[in-house]
Amino acid sequence: MFRDATLVAGKDLRLELRSRVTANQVAPFALLILILFAFALDPDRVVLDRVTPGLFWVATVLCALLAVQRACSVEHADGVLDALRLSGLEPAGIFLGKAAAVAVQLLVLEVLLGLGVVVLYGARLGGWLLLVPTALAATVGLAAAGCLYGMLAAGLRVRETLLPLLLLPALAPVLVAATQAFEAAFQGVAGEGLRWLGLLTVFAAGYTALGIGVFGVLLEDA
Repeated sequence: MFRDATLVAGKDLRLELRSRVTANQVAPFALLILILFAFALDPDRVVLDRVTPGLFWVATVLCALLAVQRACSVEHADGVLDALRLSGLEPAGIFLGKAAAVAVQLLVLEVLLGLGVVVLYGARLGGWLLLVPTALAATVGLAAAGCLYGMLAAGLRVRETLLPLLLLPALAPVLVAATQAFEAAFQGVAGEGLRWLGLLTVFAAGYTALGIGVFGVLLEDA
C-alpha cells in the first residue's frame, strides 16, 4: 500500500511541477486574499491582529479546494481513471498517494501564507510547539477529506460545482479548530490550544481511515 502511495504521490507531484498550477494560479490567489483583507482592515490594526489566524486558514481552505479540484481533474483526462482501476494498485495506496501530494502542496502554500501574514499584517509568530503540529494535523485533514469528497463527486457531471458544496461544510471543524489553535499560539497561551489540536488530530485520523476503507468502492463507482 505504501509503495503504491509513493508512486501515486510522485506522479501527482511531477505533474504539478511541470504544469506549475500551484505556483502560477493557486499561490497568487492565496496572497490576493491576504492583500484584500489587509487593505480592508488596515485602518483598524486591532481587528486585523485579532482576525489574522482566521484569515490565514480561510485562505488555506480555499487553496485546498483548488488543489483538490486539480488533483481530481487530472484523473479524468484521457481515461486515466480507468487506467488506475486496471493498474493493480491498491485503492488505499492511491488514496494515500493523492492525499500526500495535496498535503505537500498545501504545506508549501502555508509557508508562503505565513510569510504573508508576517509582512502584511505584522503578525508575530510564536508558540512554534503548537503552530507546527496544528499545521500538520490540519493539512492532513484537509487533504484526506478533500480527496475523499473529490472522488465521491468524480462520477458526476456537475462535480466542479458540487465539490465545494460537499467539501466546505465538512472542513468547517478544521477551519474552526485550526483558527483557535493558532490564536492561542499567537497570544502565548499554547496550553489553551491543545484541545483544538486534539480535535484536528481526530479529524485527520478519522478521514484518513475512512478514505483507506472506502476509496476502492468510490473508485469503482466514479
